[in-house]
Amino acid sequence: MQNNSFDLIIIGAGPGGYVGAIRASQLGMNVACIEKRPTLGGTCLNVGCIPSKALLNASEHFASAASGTLGKLGISLGSVALDLKQMMQSKSDIVDTLTGGIDFLFKKNKITRLEGSATITGAGSVTIVDGKDKGDYKAGKIMIATGSHPSSLPGITIDEKHIVSSTGALSLETLPKKMVVIGAGYIGLELGTVWARLGAEVEVIEFLPRILPGMDAEIAKKFMTIAKKQGLKFRLNTAVKSAKAGKNGVSLTVTPANGGDEETIKADIALVSVGRHPATDGLGLEKIGVTMTPRGRIAVDARFETSIDDIYAIGDVIDGPMLAHKAEEDAVAAVEMMAGKPGHVDYDLVPGIVYTAPEIATLGKSEEALTEAGVDFAKGVFPFSANSRARAQGHSDGFVKILACAKTDKVLGVHIIGHEAGTVIHECATAMAFGASAEDIARTCHGHPTLNEAVKEAALAVDGRAIHI
Repeated sequence: MQNNSFDLIIIGAGPGGYVGAIRASQLGMNVACIEKRPTLGGTCLNVGCIPSKALLNASEHFASAASGTLGKLGISLGSVALDLKQMMQSKSDIVDTLTGGIDFLFKKNKITRLEGSATITGAGSVTIVDGKDKGDYKAGKIMIATGSHPSSLPGITIDEKHIVSSTGALSLETLPKKMVVIGAGYIGLELGTVWARLGAEVEVIEFLPRILPGMDAEIAKKFMTIAKKQGLKFRLNTAVKSAKAGKNGVSLTVTPANGGDEETIKADIALVSVGRHPATDGLGLEKIGVTMTPRGRIAVDARFETSIDDIYAIGDVIDGPMLAHKAEEDAVAAVEMMAGKPGHVDYDLVPGIVYTAPEIATLGKSEEALTEAGVDFAKGVFPFSANSRARAQGHSDGFVKILACAKTDKVLGVHIIGHEAGTVIHECATAMAFGASAEDIARTCHGHPTLNEAVKEAALAVDGRAIHI
């Protein structure tokens, strides 16, 4: 017989929800996790982070083989052909393995899995309104971890066939001749890169005068230069007024962002990548009186508790970056505090990573943010073109930039564009978590030859004493 009463019910089994459920179980709670999908892992594992990284990896291998660059390494290939069906199958196999792994972890940690769409009817009460486990459930505490959905623009209806969100762009059955990407943020650039590598003409349209809004401007400018060499086209300062799907593709109407004549752009596929919005519809929050922020997210206190006692929220539905790893940190901190333990998330140390080639990774403050705040800082930059491991691997594009307080030398920001930047930056995350100075990083022995030596050199460069430039 199904147990209907728990210490904690978590709504949503994405990275925040499932990690929170596991940690709560470790802390001795009787936990249930409600997920409307038949598979666990949320957007990230099913139609987001993992399938996109699988396609980024596969498309990078294809581009490397098709471009002939392997010939320089003494690796000769015959003709290279794209088997898109097999590439998509490989992606799906990876997703299936990982979502199945979460199933195993739920069983191992004795977490009750419930399937269906949930509504909160009051403090301690949840109703699954449809799905396999339809019914009423009770809990001492409830945690909302429902994540987010792709946003669109006025005049544009996503049909996931010709006008697609990231979900549709991960499952195209044929290679488009031309794809227009609306929005030059993380997701748009990653997926635009995938299809450009596979042979599509890709044009990125951005309303702002730059790509990667909010990211360090020097990094964004460098990536745009590299991306253009890879075949991506950019149209900045441009507003998309409408996009209409037809039998032969999509017709987009665009104008200059500051006003001007309309222009029509034709494409086979239009990818709408203009951000995401919290997935709170259907939860019944308005009816029970949960306070929302002006931006439409759930308002929480320092313990992640909403305006209703014993109802909590984490991840994309609350303020902060909409990132899987941020949701995980939120979830662990929230359940630890529920259990009477200390919990904390340093939102200044949440890495932002763009998994293009080269990768982009940022941590802490950008130059622009420090300048705006009136902080006097020193800057050290070291190019991967002067790093022996990067040269040996054939990945010499990009650089490491470290920003440190001019008075104390404390590291305030690290920004990397280069091969494996998303991995390299984590030594800086650890250093910054302990309040390290640039001198601390510079005096730490780094193995040779490694990409991380560029971090050491950038730290040395803060004081004007880099060795290899």
